[in-house]
Order: sequence, then structure tokens, then C-alpha cells
Amino acid sequence: MGESSLVPAGYQEFLGAVKQRIQQAQVRAALAVNRELVLLYWGIGRDILDRQVREGWGGKVIERLAGDLRRAFPSMRGLSRSNLHYMRAFAEAYPDEAIVHQLGGQIPWRHNVYLLDSVKDAIEREWYIRKTIENGWSRSVLMHQVEGDLFHRQGKAPSNFTITLPAPDSGIVQDMLKDPYNFDFLTLSDHMAERDVHQGLISHMRDFLTELGRGFAFVGSEYQMELNGREYRLDLLFYHLHLRRFVVIELKPGEFEPEYAGKINFYLSLVDDQLRHPTDSPRIGIVLCKSRDRLVVEYALHDMTKPIGVSEYLHTLMPTMISSLPEPLRSSLPSVEELEAELGRAEEDIRTGASDDS
Repeated sequence: MGESSLVPAGYQEFLGAVKQRIQQAQVRAALAVNRELVLLYWGIGRDILDRQVREGWGGKVIERLAGDLRRAFPSMRGLSRSNLHYMRAFAEAYPDEAIVHQLGGQIPWRHNVYLLDSVKDAIEREWYIRKTIENGWSRSVLMHQVEGDLFHRQGKAPSNFTITLPAPDSGIVQDMLKDPYNFDFLTLSDHMAERDVHQGLISHMRDFLTELGRGFAFVGSEYQMELNGREYRLDLLFYHLHLRRFVVIELKPGEFEPEYAGKINFYLSLVDDQLRHPTDSPRIGIVLCKSRDRLVVEYALHDMTKPIGVSEYLHTLMPTMISSLPEPLRSSLPSVEELEAELGRAEEDIRTGASDDS
């Protein structure tokens, strides 16, 4: 008798439900451990700070404390002199324990340390913590967002969302936009054509989706639609999983022109008629251009009835000598990442060779 014949009906569904409960409990346990650790560090930092203020303890006390604690708890990590300094700085940055429960205690300690080092403004730092909690950012993603100055880029693009979308949708969609978008993962000449930008984004779709933000699902490139026997192609079509709406993106390598608004408005009508499901939220359009005059954008969108935003984008400029090479040869050149990896391997070979010789 086979093993499968011994499994009762509904067992697989029951097994799946139990596994999901275990996984959820593991996540809750990990979050609880992290919260307790961060609160412990905050408490130690608060006490150090308090003693230094009330009793005039100097910085050398922290070094002594680190040594004594490591001897008392040899298996516990995080009791180094530098980490004790971070605990003190953390307590100084967040004097209210309730805020630690709500914010700092909800993200890993290394996230907090990075933000203490990299973001000095308290409001901006709190914004990054909330975004990390909301989006589940890893430390590397958080670093990317801080280095890309997301705080000052999000929600700043000119649009007509306030008059074409109901509240609170208008604010949510506005916050989704960045200005400018950072395409530093592309290496293009300053005189690139629209197709160069388009192909670059397609080739680096993972980086592009990261820059767009959480929730974007790629639907198609040069997405073909037809009206009255004539073919039209949308540069990029996405579906936002959380906002439940299509997002049409038009790429323009130069300055924004008023006619771009009319073109993307037309594309949104096509998406409305041919793609949008009755349960979908209103689709939106985004024009990504190299530059734009804000006043021109505002006039171009003034009487448009469909939600459209206009953002600039930045990219890494390719050196003139490389950009002048034929495309097949230019494509065969190693990327910056490949060169860095090769240099790293060369340095490792040198170190290995030196140790072998000795």
C-alpha cells in the first residue's frame, strides 16, 4: 500500500495551513527578539547618557564598560566600545521610549546604526524608518534609498492628481511619484535617443522596478494596442499591485513638450477601453523626461481629465570616447560592476600569492 493512499482527504490543505501558522509565529518571534534587543540597547545607552550628564563620566568609561561586559557575557555580540557609543547616540536621538517602541524597535539594530550615521535630520530619519517598516526594506535597500535621497524626491513631481483623483487616492498616488528618478544603473551618452533609454531600462528591469518602488509589476515594453485598424505602442506598461491600477510610462530623452500630455492622455483612454477591469482603480500616466519647465507642465495638465504626472530622470553619463564607439563594441565592454569584481579577484590573487610565498 502506497504512502499516498494513507493520506486522508484535505490533509495537504491542513498541512499548508499549519506550515503558514508556524512561519507567521517565526516572524513574530524574530520581531519580538529584535524589539527586545533594540530596547535593551536603548536602555543601556540611556543609562550611559544619564551618568555622563549627572555624574560627569567621561568617554573612557565606555571603553572600560565594554571590556567588563564582554568578560561577563563572552558569547554575546554587540557589546563592543563602538556599539556602546551607538547605544548612547540612539538614546540621545530618541529620548522618548514610546517612540522607540513605535519606530526604532520595529527595524533591525544595524538599520538604526546606519541611519544614525547617515541621516542627521530627525524628521527625515523618522521618515526612512517608517518607509522601512512599511516596505520591509533590507539594509542594502535602505542604503540605496538614502544615498539616492528618496526623502527629497518622493511626491515632488508636478501632476494633476489633486483634481483628477479623489482623496485620499490623490495623495497616495502623488507620494508614489519621485522627482527626479535616479537611473544611475544606466550608462548612456548625453545625446542618447529615446530608444537608448528604453532599451537600457528593459535590460536593467530589476533596478528599474527598485527605483519605481514597491508594488509595480511589469506588463510590457512597447505594448501594442489597436484602434480603428491603426497600431499604437505604449513605451512601458505596468500594473500597480497595491493601488490596483495600470500605470502607463512614456519616455522622452529631451525637455518636456506640451504635446506629450495629449499623447499620454490618449493612451490612457485606450487602456481604459481595452485593458482596465471594472474593479480596477483609475489608471495613471507618467511622462519621464530629461528636463522640464514646471510652469509649462502645469499649463499642459491644467485641463486634462485623466491623472498624469511628469518627472525628470537622472543617469550616469558615458565618457565621450566610449559613447563614440560602435554599439556592438560598446555593448561588449565590461560594466563598472564587472571591472570592480575583476579588480577584487586580482587583489585576492595577489594576497593569496603573497601568503603562499611566505
